Amino acid sequence: MTKEKTVTEWGNPATGLTLKITGVLHEEQTPYQHIQIVDTLQYGRMMILDGVFQTSVKDEWMYHEMIAHVPLMLHPNPQRVLIIGGGDGGCAREVCRHACVTSIDLCDIDQRVYDLSKEYFPSIASALLNPPEKLHVHTGDGIAFAKQFEDYYDVIIIDCSDPVGPGEGLFTRDFYRNAFRALKKDGILVQQSESPIVQQPLVHAVYEAMGDVFPLVRMYYSHVPIYPVCMHSFMMASKKYDPLKDEARTDCPQPMKYYNRDIQKSAFILPEFVKECLKGNYSF
Repeated sequence: MTKEKTVTEWGNPATGLTLKITGVLHEEQTPYQHIQIVDTLQYGRMMILDGVFQTSVKDEWMYHEMIAHVPLMLHPNPQRVLIIGGGDGGCAREVCRHACVTSIDLCDIDQRVYDLSKEYFPSIASALLNPPEKLHVHTGDGIAFAKQFEDYYDVIIIDCSDPVGPGEGLFTRDFYRNAFRALKKDGILVQQSESPIVQQPLVHAVYEAMGDVFPLVRMYYSHVPIYPVCMHSFMMASKKYDPLKDEARTDCPQPMKYYNRDIQKSAFILPEFVKECLKGNYSF
């Protein structure tokens, strides 16, 4: 009997998600990370970076809609947006749908992520394949890129992988200070911040670090099936707008598969165990 091929991402040493695969389409080690493109039975084609599931053709919208539209809809007039990471193009695709956004800088450290996304994930990387004039694609260190700007961006989105390897420096107070400086006086920063179930210390650490720099920090969450326990968090740091009090814009692009105006606020209504996690009290 032939053993079935699988891939596993470990959320922590005790918990992982294993998926059956039908084949490995591409695999390489770049100067920054190990990249795999695989076909899975459950979620279709998927990108894996350093053993961490990044995106799949079947569920990518659950992540990309929530990381992009929640901050953009909270800001009353977002014109300039910076995306750090996000080399698969999914976040950029969603940001491009907002007519009020006039300039988007996308900066990923690894050119091969851009290249392979365009080759293997055309539906996700559609904005990279046919970039509008307002999308400017850069290859390089996002931390250094953000340092160049002061009082410039309305929204900064950190669409990075786990805080290891090339993404490690994006989870520090020094980076948040640079981002604060790059944002306008009413700017908003959003960062994916892992799972409040299997990575509770990290979620708490990001919340604390952002809170040392920004006057307002709120966590919201989405469900992303290819991440080990599905429940995934995003941390929003704002200079002015509070997603629990301020109304979102009404001109949201359509159609959507996950995001809607009710979710804009409800995503910030946290279960009690997540509130405790932000305080440093862990249930898991």
